[in-house]
Amino acid sequence: MRIKVIGGGPGGLYFALLTKKAKPRWDIEVIEQNRDDDTFGFGVVFSDDTLGEFLSHDHPSYDCIRAKFAYWDDVAIHYQGHEIRCGGNGFCGLSRMTLLQLLHARCREEGVGLTFSRRIDPQEIEQLCSSADIVVAADGINSVIREHYKEHFKPQVSMKANRFCWMGSTRPMDEFNYFFKQTPHGVICAHTYQYEKGKSTWVFEMDEGCWQGHGFTETDEEGSKAKLEALYRQELGGHPLLLNRSYWRRFPRIFCENWSHKNIVLLGDAKASAHFSIGSGTKLAMECAIGLSDAVVKHGATDVKAAFTAYDAARRVPCQVVQHNADVSLAWFEHMKRSFDMEPMQFAMVVMCRAKTITYDNLLIRDPGFVAKADSEWYERYFRETGYDYRSSRPTPMFTKFRLRGMEVTNRVVMSPMAQYSADRDGNLTDWHFVHYCSHALGGMGLIFVEMTCPSPDARISLGCAGLWSDAQEAQWKRIVDFVHMSSDAKICMQLGHSGRKGSTQLGWEEADHPIEAEADNWPVVSASAIPYFERISPVPAELDRAGMDRIKSEFVAATERAARAGFDMLELHCAHGYLFASFISPLTNKRDDDYGGSIENRLRYPLEVFSAMRAAWPEERPMSVRISASDWKEGGISEADLFVIAETFREAGCDLIDVSSGQTVPDQKPVYGRMYQVPFAEAIRNVPKMATMAVGAITEAAQINTILHTRRADLVALARPHLWNPYFAHQAQAWYGSKDQDWPKQYLPGRNQAFREMERLRQKQMELQIKARPKRHAVKEEGA
Repeated sequence: MRIKVIGGGPGGLYFALLTKKAKPRWDIEVIEQNRDDDTFGFGVVFSDDTLGEFLSHDHPSYDCIRAKFAYWDDVAIHYQGHEIRCGGNGFCGLSRMTLLQLLHARCREEGVGLTFSRRIDPQEIEQLCSSADIVVAADGINSVIREHYKEHFKPQVSMKANRFCWMGSTRPMDEFNYFFKQTPHGVICAHTYQYEKGKSTWVFEMDEGCWQGHGFTETDEEGSKAKLEALYRQELGGHPLLLNRSYWRRFPRIFCENWSHKNIVLLGDAKASAHFSIGSGTKLAMECAIGLSDAVVKHGATDVKAAFTAYDAARRVPCQVVQHNADVSLAWFEHMKRSFDMEPMQFAMVVMCRAKTITYDNLLIRDPGFVAKADSEWYERYFRETGYDYRSSRPTPMFTKFRLRGMEVTNRVVMSPMAQYSADRDGNLTDWHFVHYCSHALGGMGLIFVEMTCPSPDARISLGCAGLWSDAQEAQWKRIVDFVHMSSDAKICMQLGHSGRKGSTQLGWEEADHPIEAEADNWPVVSASAIPYFERISPVPAELDRAGMDRIKSEFVAATERAARAGFDMLELHCAHGYLFASFISPLTNKRDDDYGGSIENRLRYPLEVFSAMRAAWPEERPMSVRISASDWKEGGISEADLFVIAETFREAGCDLIDVSSGQTVPDQKPVYGRMYQVPFAEAIRNVPKMATMAVGAITEAAQINTILHTRRADLVALARPHLWNPYFAHQAQAWYGSKDQDWPKQYLPGRNQAFREMERLRQKQMELQIKARPKRHAVKEEGA
């Protein structure tokens, strides 16, 4: 077996080392364009987990790395004159040059051929591939091989907004430090850590406006060094900055649809890049090197394609998880100025939890003292802002009260609106609705949203959708509302909406968004523009005219009055997910050339008319919210600038809360899923227009709720699917955190007492297990930092 590795970075070298060690007779050569003593950058970072992987795969290289690294537990966040430390993190820094030299030595020991100062030109790639059984393209972000075969690898490369450059310093440090600095031109963050005795890495990052304001230029290393030394004089403590091709760059985010082609396979940054703010680039390359080596050793001698398939299967999901976490972290740093009005501990919580992998509960295990300080600051601020005093009882943030106008909820847990498709053909509620909503009301959440309810028969999504256009329906809803109020502390919100072009479709568990199969059961649909949802499948909607607008507005006002009489505590207008009002707001579905099309202000005009009419009919003391799709997940859709206009415009019309969802506007959307994937949209509205928001979307744990609230990403947190399989989610979380001031039905008190005992035992046991399961600290030898 002949293997050529193009690119002598850590990933390529580690793959060659592991593979040669397992298969000594194989001919393996690493071809590197730079000299053997060249290196760019200063330090690399590994977690305890990654060190454990090195230990299990090649003990000699692990010993060499362990002898040279600088280890730290603490992350120190320097913000507005404060230093806030969070322990229990377990990372090490190592000189990139040292790492390469160690891997060079180990490769030579195992018999790997190393060729330096040889650049592979595009015209020789075909010959190179024909001379080897496997070619590993580990030639970095600017991979020549990936670009040569880009029609096969299908790379997606996007340049991110912030500017950054890598420098070094002789300043020693015993922890990872974030130095945040407010300047006249904006916020700068220096990501810093020691990588060997007397040497530390300094990565300076800022947005474009700040970069330009300070007069930096891309290649003026000495000029940049002088300016940064002046800005960070105190933090450097008299030590200089060091240069090594310290040019200003934008981060290239790389994703490849395919990782292999013929006998070529991608490795490291050539296939996927991960932002430096989570210290994952070299880590990811070396962990993927392990996966590729395992696959090639197992299958490569007989079936190269099977080896590549196994590599992809083993590493794609872990790689995408790391890349997604890095993307979220990167996005926070692009907008770090939005958090710069926070108090110190809240800001520190945001920094620690920015990538969503670390939550409130994780921090309780890592550093309970850090969380205790953050909680104390949170409750002091909460008392100042609301007058509610939890400073002695100190429940977790999710079990604190929240007020919108005259409505007070006992906690921040919300049951999201979820279509039940269980009404009769005339839109009347059934026993299902009574049992569903009333049983959930006993589960301990502070606020319940009912499903999207329609003000007329032709506003429905399906024949199973509930209505609020008749006296009978009003009475049915009132029965549910009365039970909720009588049997729990929960408040209940009516959500009114119109299906628009997505109406007259099948039930959710059938072929969703497709027309009802029985043609006689279908009805005409309307939208902002005459654009069907599915081409050639969905009916072409009528473009709504003035008479139609007036009719629908009056129907919403009538339904609003019915909701008020039924006793709902809150009312929401559904302007999301491609339904009627969303079709006006999105430029993808609104192609009108009248006063209701064009600019975002015009596209908002009709939804705003309806909302304003509803607000006038709704009791002044009761709050109203609007559900929006903050992104259409398609190019040319709603922008962030649009988003802020939407929020501010509804606020001026009397909206008290923005319920922030996304997508479902068009069928060819491309959402980026992941835990809490829609929370950044709620966070943007909460921190820029500074409106109250409700976060939704793949939120599944109480720890996530506490994290969202603690870090000012939202004021309420709504869960949908978790409440379908666990109506008592909130009670379970109350028992987990020991929050005994929440109401339980008297009939359930014996169960509550047992739940608190059992959950306390379980919580202590799980925390002990998690602490024991933390990777063993890889002790630093004396010659290390």
